[in-house]
Amino acid sequence: MSFDHQWDKVRRANPDHSANYAQRWRTLAADGHDLGGEARFVNAMAPRGARILDAGCGTGRAGGLLIGEGHTVYGVDLDEFLISVAEEDFPSGEWHTGDLADFDFATAGITEIDVAFCAGNVLSFLDPASRRQTLGNLKSTLKHGGRLVSGFGAGRGYDFDEFDEDIRATGMVIDQKFSTWELHPFEPSSDFLVLIAQRL
Repeated sequence: MSFDHQWDKVRRANPDHSANYAQRWRTLAADGHDLGGEARFVNAMAPRGARILDAGCGTGRAGGLLIGEGHTVYGVDLDEFLISVAEEDFPSGEWHTGDLADFDFATAGITEIDVAFCAGNVLSFLDPASRRQTLGNLKSTLKHGGRLVSGFGAGRGYDFDEFDEDIRATGMVIDQKFSTWELHPFEPSSDFLVLIAQRL
């Protein structure tokens, strides 16, 4: 089944979107902005030398920092331009172009993952029809006891309670919820959700 993700709709409306997006992050980095919050979060919960999946990796910004911490990082994103940037900037990562909903992780050797993470509002860019399939596909990459971490904002078309239901429908167990990548507690009024789920 083919899905029509929000990211693809944006790219169709503006063919320069991917290049502009990549340049924005490079500019922020050059200006000294802290872009490592997600990577620090994942690094803190991963064993040393972990196998990590950056799901919706974009330019490899977070995954690249985790490579620098000694982890083996795999990245998958449907945007071939952003993958080319990741390959250029972080050549020691393993980067793949593909749709998270139906990417064949097993054939690519992306299995027994310690931590898979979706940063940068990735899940809110999914075609709603693909959400449970995507989450199930990500679960399939995890070793038993492996964890999925995701973060996205409210008001982006994916209700937090619906996301909870979708996670539980995969058979994963929700471990923790925070409202920031800096571990602030999640409240009913929070406008951002960072959720950790585990494959048992």
